[in-house]
Amino acid sequence: MPKGYWIAHVHVHDGERYKSYLAEAAPAYKEHGVKFIVRGGKYEDVWGSGLGERHVVFEFETIEKARACWNSPVYQKAKLHREAAATGNIIIVEGAA
Repeated sequence: MPKGYWIAHVHVHDGERYKSYLAEAAPAYKEHGVKFIVRGGKYEDVWGSGLGERHVVFEFETIEKARACWNSPVYQKAKLHREAAATGNIIIVEGAA
């Protein structure tokens, strides 16, 4: 069964509030078995623009677990902090089998 991923490109404009998001989202990540493939770090824009300065790839055992984490009450509460502290894009995608 293919793995599931969240791919996030984020521009953080309130670092302190974003820390609250990270702290409150951690239990949802743990519950759904998240493995961070990429979490911040140095990057190089090689094509396109406007993706933000923080890039994260979250790996889940399955796409169903990726969706379940996103829809979990714990994550839904935590993401209110992210929405107040940052802009960007997050997609859920199925990995190659």
